[in-house]
Amino acid sequence: MSELLARNAGSIIWLARYMERIENLARILGVAETFARDRAGRNWLPVVQINADEERFFARHRVADARTVPHFYVLDRDNPTSIISSLRSARENARSLRPLISIEMWRQLNRMTSWMSSLSDNATAQANLNALCTEIKEACQLHAGITEGTFYRDQAHYFYMLGKALERADQTTRLLDIKYHTLLPRPEDVGSALDTSHWNALLKAAAGYQASRRVLLGSITPRSVAAFLLFSDSFPRSVILCVRQMDWLLTQLRTRYSLRGGARALELLDELRASLTERSIDDVINHGLHEFIDWIQQHLILIFAEIHQTFCTSR
Repeated sequence: MSELLARNAGSIIWLARYMERIENLARILGVAETFARDRAGRNWLPVVQINADEERFFARHRVADARTVPHFYVLDRDNPTSIISSLRSARENARSLRPLISIEMWRQLNRMTSWMSSLSDNATAQANLNALCTEIKEACQLHAGITEGTFYRDQAHYFYMLGKALERADQTTRLLDIKYHTLLPRPEDVGSALDTSHWNALLKAAAGYQASRRVLLGSITPRSVAAFLLFSDSFPRSVILCVRQMDWLLTQLRTRYSLRGGARALELLDELRASLTERSIDDVINHGLHEFIDWIQQHLILIFAEIHQTFCTSR
C-alpha cells in the first residue's frame, strides 16, 4: 500500500471506531444510571473498571459516584477515553479525510462537536444524564445514517465499516459484562422483578429490546440475554454478526481491491468465529461468561493490531 493510502486507512478506521465508541459509551452510562438508581448509587465503579480506567480515574477523584463518573466520561477533556475527547479525535481524523468523506459527514461532525463543547457541567447531573445520553446516541445515529447515504463505496468505505464492526463487537461485550459480572445481583435478586428490569435495561441500551422480544418471547434470563448478544445471527450488535462482517470486509479488501496482507487477521477471525459458533451458551456460562468475554476482547485487540500493522502503517 502507498503511504497515502496507509495513512487514510488508519484515519478512516479510527473515525469509525471513535463514533461507535461514543455511542456505546453513552449506552453504558445510561444503563449504569438505571442500575445505580435502583441500588442507591452504588454501581458507578463498574463503568470505570470495564474501561480499565481505575488508575487514571482515581488519580483525580476519590470516589466513583453519580457526579464524578458521568463527568469523567462525558465532558472531561483531560480524559482521553471521554466522549468529548473521542469526538475531538474523530473530528481530527475526519479533517485529514476531507477529500474522501462527504460534505454532509463533515458538517454533521462539526455541529455535534460544537454542541458537545457548549455543554455545562450540569449536563451530566443525575437528573439530566439520561436525556443527555439519548441525545448523544441520536447524534451518533445521525452520523451513521449520513455516512450510509453519502459515503462513496470504495476502499475507504470498507475500512470504515471494518472499524465500526470491530468497535461494536468490543463494546457489546462491555455492555454485557457490566451487568453479568461486575453487577451480578445477590442470589435472592436473581429472577426478581428488579433483576428482570435490569436485563431489560441492558437490552434497551444495546438497542436490542424490541428484537429480543421477538426472539426470546418474554424469556428474559441471564442465559437468554447473553446468548442473544453473543450468538444471534440477525441482531446488528451481536458479537458473532460483527465478526462475520469483519471477515467479509477484510476478504473483500484482499480480493476485490487486491490488497496484500491480512492473512493473520483472517486466521484470528476464524478462531473467534469458530469459538462463537461451536460453543453453547450453557458451556460458556459453566466455564465463566466473564472469562469468555475477556478472551473475546483480547482476540479483538490482536485482530486490530494485525489490521493496523498490515494496512495502516507505511512501509
